[in-house]
Amino acid sequence: MQSSIQQTNRTFEDEVAAKRNVEALDKVYTRNARILPPGGEMVSGRGNIKQFWRGAIESLNVSSAKLETVTFETAGDSGVEVGRATLNFAAGGSATGKYVVIWKQEDGAWKWDVDIWNMNA
Repeated sequence: MQSSIQQTNRTFEDEVAAKRNVEALDKVYTRNARILPPGGEMVSGRGNIKQFWRGAIESLNVSSAKLETVTFETAGDSGVEVGRATLNFAAGGSATGKYVVIWKQEDGAWKWDVDIWNMNA
């Protein structure tokens, strides 16, 4: 299970953030996933989440992301991950934050079902 979690996180890093391939979010989020971005409304459904990330990555000019799992615990047919994130920007500099993801299995793969994060001050 841990390797599946890491593979999904690497897909976000390598495909979504580094290559700006938001279509790869099909491999990251469940169909009915929800994200709770800082200072914003909840976004529901993978299509809407793709729009959110497309805009965020472009407006912030993200060049890469690094996700680091701090803890992961299974809870029945789901799991909860607490982690740290670093975003790097094409213009230079970076930002760090923390996140909580509730994981669920869909189509034989572990995916993000609820994703909430905020940046460190």
